[in-house]
Amino acid sequence: MDARRVGGRIAAARRALAAGGSLPVPVLRITNGLAMISLVLSSCDLLRLCSDSSRPLRFPLGGREFATVLCQLASVVYLLSLFGVPSGSGHPKAPAGGDEGGGSPHPARAAANAPEAMHAGVEGGDEEIVAAVVSGALPSHHLESRLGDCRRAARLRREALRRVSGRGVEGLPFDGMDYQAILGQCCEMPVGYVQVPVGVAGPLLLDGRQYHVPMATTEGCLVASVNRGCRAIAASGGAVSVLLRDAMSRAPVVKLPSAKRAAELKSFVEAAANFETLASVFKRSSRFGRLQGIHCALAGRNLYIRFTCSTGDAMGMNMVSKGVENVLGYLQNDFPDMDLISLSGNYCSDKKPTAVNWIEGRGKSVVCEATIKGGVVQSVLKTTVQKLVELNIIKNLTGSAVAGALGGFNAHASNIVTALFIATGQDPAQNVESSQCITMLEAVNDGDDLHISVTMPSIEVGTIGGGTCLASQASCLNLLGVRGPNGDSPGANAKLLATIVAGSVLAGELSLLGALAAGQLVNSHLKYNRSNKDVASAAS
Repeated sequence: MDARRVGGRIAAARRALAAGGSLPVPVLRITNGLAMISLVLSSCDLLRLCSDSSRPLRFPLGGREFATVLCQLASVVYLLSLFGVPSGSGHPKAPAGGDEGGGSPHPARAAANAPEAMHAGVEGGDEEIVAAVVSGALPSHHLESRLGDCRRAARLRREALRRVSGRGVEGLPFDGMDYQAILGQCCEMPVGYVQVPVGVAGPLLLDGRQYHVPMATTEGCLVASVNRGCRAIAASGGAVSVLLRDAMSRAPVVKLPSAKRAAELKSFVEAAANFETLASVFKRSSRFGRLQGIHCALAGRNLYIRFTCSTGDAMGMNMVSKGVENVLGYLQNDFPDMDLISLSGNYCSDKKPTAVNWIEGRGKSVVCEATIKGGVVQSVLKTTVQKLVELNIIKNLTGSAVAGALGGFNAHASNIVTALFIATGQDPAQNVESSQCITMLEAVNDGDDLHISVTMPSIEVGTIGGGTCLASQASCLNLLGVRGPNGDSPGANAKLLATIVAGSVLAGELSLLGALAAGQLVNSHLKYNRSNKDVASAAS
């Protein structure tokens, strides 16, 4: 029997001994009821005495008045003790004797505040709770709410999982995670966390400032490659970024009785005369969400309404969804025959590669560019300007077109985006649209130098909410100088993070294209992406 199970049984035994002197539950219910009746009756009597002008209260109190006041105080003290609040204090007080011995706790307080006690009639130590989860008597997802201790809930769920599956998760770390922080925020039914190495590339010289870029990845060579790209950019004077748009979108789909009626609703919501009213309704649920535009698409009698809005420093999906619900409720007044099919009709479009995001943008739309000196191309990238330009045309542009790519006219933008997203607490699944990127290269200055740019229309990032609240991810945001909301200019931190993502992609594209043009890709990956230990074990 392991130490945790022994500890759970010892705790259960100690609780049983502590509760041994308690009154039976039926008796407690009777005493609680009597205390409540005494409080109500004494309060009514005091009110009647105070309102009787013919018998004003005088001190010292008479026998009846004294008895009434005494009953009132005794009832209040007793009822407060049920919540562990002693008279004269706003803080809970530990029962005398507690787990350390030396007396018995107040019976009502022991019944209400027994440590580690389960609700809904389920009580016991760790062993009993795990058994209840395994048997199905206690659903695993109820552990946090029933125990009131997120760390203990995760630990017991982990043990229950081992027993149910017959497989342990010993290699999955448990200690070191703030399980309270992820409750209702990041993950349900946790049993541990996965370790992902974080490397730092840079400094990235972007818009006159240097950034050390944290990247969480298990792909060897990726951080080294981005680091080389940063070196080439810095040696050539740095990169420059431009934020074109900042507009998160949500597109519900509604059904009308006819296509004609759907067209009428389309005309109504897209009419400039109605925009201010709809924008006012939209922002009722947020201090930062501001409606920017509405664009509709019709398919038969189904109407897809794409709302776009600014969301401050948050990525903003929840913010936009709440605002959209406000507007839909308002539209229902004029279009009672409108039937909401789904708050998301896939015209948003979230976590899918779509033309609407590629053309209209979603989140932050950013362009980042740099001019790399010819000497740097040769000394750092080990190739020539002409080879890089030709490679980009044949691979990134023509090759992607042959493949039927949608927003994938780049070498490996998703590599950098995903590594940055994981490190900084973004939603990794939004890498799908955030990695849409077209990389352009051309020779400039009489062919001596290289101009490179990346255009990314759908970078979806935030510096508050979601995984940004976790300590590790918050540290990475802090390294970039964009942790939390920007108090002086709401939204500035999220915008800056988007430009850093684009600048990092620029560095990654430059380095990988250089490796391909120089024929160094395989050798680089053999050096950084294959462990000698793994190769030796595979050979044996």
